[in-house]
Amino acid sequence: MFEALLASLNAISLAELLLIAAVALIASMIGGVAGYGTGALMPLVLVPILGPEPVVPIIAISALFNNSWRALAFKNLIDWRRAALVAILATPTCIVSAYGYTLLTGKGAAIVIGAMLMLTVPLRYVFKRYVLALDGKGLAIGAVMYGGAVGGTVGAGVILLSLLMAAGLQGAAVVATDAVISIVVTAVRMAVFGFSGVIDARVMAFALLIGAVALPGAFIAKALVVRMSLTVHTAILDVVVLIGGGTMVAGALMR
Repeated sequence: MFEALLASLNAISLAELLLIAAVALIASMIGGVAGYGTGALMPLVLVPILGPEPVVPIIAISALFNNSWRALAFKNLIDWRRAALVAILATPTCIVSAYGYTLLTGKGAAIVIGAMLMLTVPLRYVFKRYVLALDGKGLAIGAVMYGGAVGGTVGAGVILLSLLMAAGLQGAAVVATDAVISIVVTAVRMAVFGFSGVIDARVMAFALLIGAVALPGAFIAKALVVRMSLTVHTAILDVVVLIGGGTMVAGALMR
């Protein structure tokens, strides 16, 4: 198994490996500060190098590492009650959408990933403007919707972030609680992808690479979170995600 993992990494150039590692570190730092960004940025470098099919499984597995480091860094700020509520209610719809992803062709996967990436930008502004406050019932309904979005695509973290903020969490508590929920959801997605046979040595190799690089990013983010303004990097992230998502959809449609 170890030899297969090494062979998968050796199948691409050193420059491509370094690019993936660099983007993983940057994405981990952004995710630790803003609460989202990892799932939005990684497809922009993974799809051109590896193709669209393995991207969601790779990001799902690497997210287990990313969010574990993040939960460890912010462990004292986790809202366990809300985390349990969202994780439990998101699981059934997550299973359904994750299985749906395993049925897609390469073209279909590229369209789904690209379209979801582009949708994350307007969705974030819609949630920020209109989802002002959620009680327990509202959070429960939102959790079911989030599960359906996160199972078979990337970039759905912005939905969870908005739900937690509308439920009353603030600052680093949002990042910490988001991380715990994401660990549970990731485990569910991994189980579905594993039973469906879409997790192979290549998927594991790149997921482990991204997850390992994310460790320092989480603790760098913790050091920055108390003093960094999100306005500039959020605007840059929006532009990059829109362009990258549009490029993926256009490329898939032209095949």
